[in-house]
Amino acid sequence: QVQLVESGGGLVQAGGSLRLSCAASGLTFSNYYMGWFRQTPGKEREFITAISASGSTTYYADSAKGRFTISRNNAKNTVYLQMNSLKPDDTAVYYCAASVARMMPVLQKDARYWGQGTQVTVSS
Repeated sequence: QVQLVESGGGLVQAGGSLRLSCAASGLTFSNYYMGWFRQTPGKEREFITAISASGSTTYYADSAKGRFTISRNNAKNTVYLQMNSLKPDDTAVYYCAASVARMMPVLQKDARYWGQGTQVTVSS
């Protein structure tokens, strides 16, 4: 059974930082491109960033460039999202996803597995 479990969310003040983790099990993690998405109530889920299977290539949405960093540790079956200079607009539920398509960016339609999400709240 495949599981993606996010952690690291919480409440932070504007300008602060958080590091999200997504631990994968039940799949050959190093075969998958991994992506991070986020969603706020009433809005569609939004792509943030993705990383290739080896970790050699990354891709960022404009909203994440310069503030967020994606990384992965294939030995630990874990992908990370370091978020700096957080803004109230970053408040959302953050999801990781494992994609079967080996291309950038990771598209939702190609995401085979999803985590349950972790809430990030940025106060002003």
